[in-house]
Amino acid sequence: MTDAHEFIPAAKPVIGEDEIEAAVRVLRSGRVVQGPEVAAFEEEFSELVDGRHCVAVNSGTSALHLTLLALGIGPGDEVVVPSFSFAASANAVRLVGADVVFADIEADSFGLDPAAFEAAITPRTAAVMPVHLYGHPAAMDRIMTIAQQHGLAVVEDACQAHSAALHGTPVGAFGAAGTFSFYPTKNMHSLEGGMISTGDAETARTLRLLRNQGMEQRYANEIVGANVRMTDVSAAIGRVQRAKLGGWTEQRIANATYLTDNITAPNVVTPKVAEGARHVYHQYTVRIQGDRDAAMAKLTEAGIGNAVYYPTPIHRLKPYWEPDQKAGRSWDLPETERAASEVVSLPVHPALSAQDLERIVTAVNALGEQL
Repeated sequence: MTDAHEFIPAAKPVIGEDEIEAAVRVLRSGRVVQGPEVAAFEEEFSELVDGRHCVAVNSGTSALHLTLLALGIGPGDEVVVPSFSFAASANAVRLVGADVVFADIEADSFGLDPAAFEAAITPRTAAVMPVHLYGHPAAMDRIMTIAQQHGLAVVEDACQAHSAALHGTPVGAFGAAGTFSFYPTKNMHSLEGGMISTGDAETARTLRLLRNQGMEQRYANEIVGANVRMTDVSAAIGRVQRAKLGGWTEQRIANATYLTDNITAPNVVTPKVAEGARHVYHQYTVRIQGDRDAAMAKLTEAGIGNAVYYPTPIHRLKPYWEPDQKAGRSWDLPETERAASEVVSLPVHPALSAQDLERIVTAVNALGEQL
């Protein structure tokens, strides 16, 4: 990398004066846990999921975990999950004592393949967890049809897809529940946190009990729960970010459009968007058809941040691979394996300048000559 340009990071969390002021305001109030900021954040986030009930928790992983608990998923059950995702998707299933059944993805969207999901259903299947990976909605129209035919719960892992939609319906508003993450590199954040959306009032109440030691009234515990509450500091920051999400999302889409329109390297396949889908580009993920390691090294040398999400499919991670090997179980997931070997994510965040975008395009197009 030359000294002429600053390094362009692959992701850039936003923590501005508005976020700092919101945090300080809450700290000065003395009401810092599970207070009015959390309630207001839940209400404001509900607008993104067709007015569904929203329950804030301390992380996206907790959102997945509590959702499965609230739906009664546990030992003896199976949950169909794409292997091409972050490990938290499958970890939540294991944490409730259920078994993970891995299914393959669609090549273009990187989302769960409906046909692979249907083929994975057994008498023990209780739920399916489609992941809206990189901000592109999974094929929810087909997935919902299959799930309804088999009486299965649908838990949307929308942790990377705030305000994404399919045919006008926002992610998080299709299944029994949707889950979101507010980790600092997400499209919006609360420093750390998660949100669960559900259309069922009783499920929402169960989720609120589960996040707060099983009690709604102090010392009147109704069920066994945990402490996975969101702080009011996090909620206040989340409210600031929620108000900015619309503009940031449009900027991400505009940045992605520019990249797709101008990347011409023949060995770089740009992201595709399914008909009727609103892709919100948590990541702008291309496929490198050639030496990926060499391509990434050249991009880094040019000052362009890049990363692989995810180099190892979940079914090949130690906590899953070793038990499957001992049980003589294997998974045939060719699209998952191919994606893991080809994908590279490039900067697309809203802080990019026009000059940044030009530099990214120039560096990527040079790969066509260098690989």
